[in-house]
Amino acid sequence: MPDTFDDAAQAVSARPAPRTAAFADSGRQVFEVEVQGLHAVAARLDGAFTAACTRILECRGRVVCTGMGKSGHIARKIAATLASTGTPAFYVHPGEAGHGDLGMITDADVVLALSYSGESDEILMLLPVLKRQGNGLIAMTGRPASTLATAADIHLDISVPAEACPLALAPTSSTTASLVMGDALAVALLDARGFTADDFARSHPAGALGRRLLLHIRDVMHGGDEVPAVRADASLADALMEMSRKRLGMTVVVDEAQRLIGLYTDGDLRRTLTDPGIDVRDARIADVMTRDPIAIDADALAVEAARLMETRKITMLPVLDAERRVVGALNIQDLLRARVV
Repeated sequence: MPDTFDDAAQAVSARPAPRTAAFADSGRQVFEVEVQGLHAVAARLDGAFTAACTRILECRGRVVCTGMGKSGHIARKIAATLASTGTPAFYVHPGEAGHGDLGMITDADVVLALSYSGESDEILMLLPVLKRQGNGLIAMTGRPASTLATAADIHLDISVPAEACPLALAPTSSTTASLVMGDALAVALLDARGFTADDFARSHPAGALGRRLLLHIRDVMHGGDEVPAVRADASLADALMEMSRKRLGMTVVVDEAQRLIGLYTDGDLRRTLTDPGIDVRDARIADVMTRDPIAIDADALAVEAARLMETRKITMLPVLDAERRVVGALNIQDLLRARVV
């Protein structure tokens, strides 16, 4: 052992430099080993997986996910995925469960226990209580003959041919297999429940995801007197005055029933000014407007407007009701302020 700091520094500097060219090779090897592990687990999906889905689907309570160490991290993620896709679930730390948190588990709940060895003491300690309470037990292990696997009502075998860790010590392929098995359960249950995008949105109201799924055009558009609008017999000068007052860079052109017949924008104005065949002093808006412009329904999602603007290379849209009456106006700035794009 080095006696001084200088000795330690010299020892470190004497080590061979890492072969950086081998980093990518090592990374690719991890992917290959873990993919092989997933293929092995997928090949074993059978009646036990169906039984697990059926048991959870019939559960009157919640799915209680538990696991120690790395399995605990995966169990926590599985609980979060289940909960956000229509299956009520939460995570309980098995160590804390033995010190009072078992009270969180009711007799209507199903327990999903993760332990690759199937011999985690903290989980095994809970089995008598869970059995006595009548909880259904689904185990996810890599050893079908383990204590946890044999005690469970349903066992999901997530054994893998090899860990990606070259020392075969760090859980790598096995934790990936556990995570994917949890995803498989969540998605199968999502399909069985008929879970929709609207259902998903209700459990994700915050952040960008919630805005994309919940925000409708009528929530962000300009409406009422804010909408610049003129009739087809208006002069170009009157239309420009309306655009200037409303400051949206556009005006819709409507008939007597407020149905959309045209649109005039700042871009149209630039084209008008460079057209030698148009006298802007005498022009009528009907002569220079864009007829049958692209529009969007007020009940559409705001994200649909963003997608339409991007696809058609436009920055503003008239907003219509079911009778094609103009009820609003929307531009890209409105979507930016709402953080939809």
